[in-house]
Amino acid sequence: MARQQGIQSSIQSTNLADLLERILDKGVVIAGDIKICVADVELLTIQIRLVICSVDKAIEMGMDWWRTNPAFSPQAQPDHLAASLNKIDERLGRLESAVAAS
Repeated sequence: MARQQGIQSSIQSTNLADLLERILDKGVVIAGDIKICVADVELLTIQIRLVICSVDKAIEMGMDWWRTNPAFSPQAQPDHLAASLNKIDERLGRLESAVAAS
């Protein structure tokens, strides 16, 4: 009985701010898979991965996608998208020319 009271008091002494600080400092990963099958035939698979951490911890782990995404950062360069589309257009033009020539 005394042991249970010790556990309860330690849980009660942790407040929400301490818990949030620990989570953001260390990070938490929540992962799950959802599969929909009918008659042993897999129709759909959804993989869910959620990472909760501070920005500093995310940068330390190599996750800094918001720096290069134009929707989140005004310094991000969307030029790579335009260059990629131009390459696709050129390739499509060459393929169409080759098909027309044959």
